[in-house]
Amino acid sequence: MATQDLAGRHALVTGAGSGIGAAIARALVRDGARVTLAGRRRDPLEALADELGRDKTCVTDGFDVTNADAIAVGLDRARAAFGPVQILVNNAGEAPSASFEKTSLEMWSHVMAVDLTGVFLVTQAVLPDLKSVVVGPRIINIASTAGLVGYAYVSAYCAAKHGVIGLTRALALELAKTPVTVNAVCPGYTDTPMVRKSVALIVEKTGRTEETVLADLAKSNPQGRLIQPEEVAETVLFLASPGAASITGQAIAISGGGVMAG
Repeated sequence: MATQDLAGRHALVTGAGSGIGAAIARALVRDGARVTLAGRRRDPLEALADELGRDKTCVTDGFDVTNADAIAVGLDRARAAFGPVQILVNNAGEAPSASFEKTSLEMWSHVMAVDLTGVFLVTQAVLPDLKSVVVGPRIINIASTAGLVGYAYVSAYCAAKHGVIGLTRALALELAKTPVTVNAVCPGYTDTPMVRKSVALIVEKTGRTEETVLADLAKSNPQGRLIQPEEVAETVLFLASPGAASITGQAIAISGGGVMAG
């Protein structure tokens, strides 16, 4: 149910074109926010803007989180549309799969650049906006349960997401005397295009059926299912709300009890 707690607030969501990012954008708009949809590919962002309303969204494509110049151009466009960013959701990420021995330096470096350095670059670029906001500035990083525990065959992804959580905690302490809160949301296996791509790769390599692979992934959740993107979005919505002003430095697992952060 929409509360309109975020009415008129400007949120920027990276990786907004599909999956968790698109679900977050929908939830923020539903709650009254104006949302900059940031991502590399224009078509899915334009389609989402058409769905949500052009008066409530700003599309900034070519938003490569590994490139400071591309970030600056995107932020200029976002500010021209809706003013300073008040809520930052760092969602962009990639999760290629390989054994540690077959993880190339190129793959390692790419995952670190997108999943960790991208959070650093975007946050550093947006932070002056957030520090200028008196009420409710938020940084919400989409990490993963892979940032809380280890998973085989995604060592680069696990390392990057552990780094995101460490960055979240460090920055939360640095900004504790300001209104800015910094938190991480850590979904387990979520029914997104990224997971479906991984499933297809496993099917191709092993000859197993899609249903079997999905069932194995669901076993990591004691509830026996994949997390839905909308569930992650609702957690983000709460952290962005006025009622979450005292919550900072937290890594909140959305995993049906599969990972219990403490």
